[in-house]
Amino acid sequence: MIKNIEKTYELAKERYANIGVDTEKVLNALEKVKLSIHCWQGDDIHGFLFPSQELTGGIGVSGNYPGVATTPDQLSGDLSKALTLIPGHHKVQLHAIYAVTDKKKDLDELEPEDFKYWVDWAKKENVGLDMNGTFFSHPMLKDGFTLASPDKKVRDFWIEHGKRSRAIANYFGEELGQQSVNNFWIPDGYKDNPIDKLTPRLRLVDSLDQIIEQKYDEKNTIEAFEGKLFGTGVESYTVGSHEFYENYAITRGKLWTIDAGHFHPTEDVSDKFSSFLPFGKGLMLHVSRPVRWDSDHVVIMDDALLRMMRSLVRDDILDRTNIGLDFFDATINRLAAWVIGARATQKALLLSMLSPINKLKEDEVTGNLTDRLALTEELKSYPFGAVWDEFCLRNDVPVGADWLSEIRDYEQKVLFKR
Repeated sequence: MIKNIEKTYELAKERYANIGVDTEKVLNALEKVKLSIHCWQGDDIHGFLFPSQELTGGIGVSGNYPGVATTPDQLSGDLSKALTLIPGHHKVQLHAIYAVTDKKKDLDELEPEDFKYWVDWAKKENVGLDMNGTFFSHPMLKDGFTLASPDKKVRDFWIEHGKRSRAIANYFGEELGQQSVNNFWIPDGYKDNPIDKLTPRLRLVDSLDQIIEQKYDEKNTIEAFEGKLFGTGVESYTVGSHEFYENYAITRGKLWTIDAGHFHPTEDVSDKFSSFLPFGKGLMLHVSRPVRWDSDHVVIMDDALLRMMRSLVRDDILDRTNIGLDFFDATINRLAAWVIGARATQKALLLSMLSPINKLKEDEVTGNLTDRLALTEELKSYPFGAVWDEFCLRNDVPVGADWLSEIRDYEQKVLFKR
């Protein structure tokens, strides 16, 4: 089998070379791209601080597939297994609710030491860690508001939580030697039409400014701010809209988070990258798959994903973009969901890289639009799958669907015994 993969790759390598594409350079480039794998796919967003707390803030998970992780060791073990089936070297995203502590703590009391478990695990697995403050599923989410609440007591609680999440992210960066992106998303808004749209946003600006007041070395951590079109229960007005956070990120020198599921279904999310980056510091991308809207289905290599990855590659902005996964599906094996989504994202990146980009750009500038269209269409049938198989082989992960047998074995030996 290995000889067949290598032989097929050599044929594909020659085929791509004929149009000016060096597959070895492409494989080296793909190797350098780190995905940020989201931990919450493994336990349906329960976490360990308040595991019995009902999901609120417009978040819900469908399904009840056997084997959900309920302890830190189960979740980290599942992540470790999934990472062995995803080629390359990556990061893992945590939420504040995944703190591991023997003490009873609230979100405004968390400290870096409460995440030592994850840092030790990350060192063992040679992965980086990203951070997310948890601004949902909590009693202090009052009347749909957190940082933009008219109640100062509520705002102060969440401001303190935001500050502590930054300290934790800085700890990740110091300990692991990789920048930890600290993402902020809040569900604040109104179900029906508000009278005053400005004041809640002014409160949110003030809250965020207080959170980021302390300076941290950006080699350790940087903040990203994530907007949303609307949410369940806040259909008429979202305080943290896309425009709000785009402007906040630009004026504060922070990252803007673009979640693929948080826009109108007819919008081309990929077009926003090149509109923001001439002005902004960088992007955090949450790769998700909306069906109808923000349903967070497992990512597949569909047209939307291909457009996003092509934009990152063709505009040469991968070094300014952090790529994270963000979906949750409990109707299927949760480890399989991680592997399917991550490998789909990598395949879309690879397919985007396997094209004579400079030639296509030259055709565009010189008005040779016939060649541009003809070549981009022909590329769709080029043997990129052979290059992908070689990438998997070099990274010592299963080729093709062979990974699924390992998932089934793990399912029988581990998941179904919980």
